[in-house]
Amino acid sequence: MEAAAGASDVFDAIVMAEERFHGEGYQEGYAEGSHVGVIEGRRYGALHGAKIGSEIGYYLGFALTWQRLLNRSAEEKPSKKIKALESLIGMIQKYPYEDPTYDKLHEDLEKIRGKFKQVCSLLNIQSEFRINPERSALTF
Repeated sequence: MEAAAGASDVFDAIVMAEERFHGEGYQEGYAEGSHVGVIEGRRYGALHGAKIGSEIGYYLGFALTWQRLLNRSAEEKPSKKIKALESLIGMIQKYPYEDPTYDKLHEDLEKIRGKFKQVCSLLNIQSEFRINPERSALTF
């Protein structure tokens, strides 16, 4: 009887091996995939965040420079231009840089882009912002 029980245990071990190995492989694969996914997600987030930061920084530098230039110009009263620049600067200063969970992050970024285009139109400047990974390609 012991021989039959021993043969049955060996047979069960062989039959159940596929299921056991499948379960172990799934757990190992899931753990490895989760680890790689977190690393890849962080890398993507950092890259995307850097692009947005570069774009916002460009807009702020542009606006501050033109605001200073227009304030120094005493020839005309560019109040509409200055108000648009101040509005752009205010939008940028209120932008939630440190809160990646902010639900209107991209919506606010689109508003800033629109205001930037409006300012460029008022200043009669061609608006164009490009990020080239090989070199900085900021043009206007």
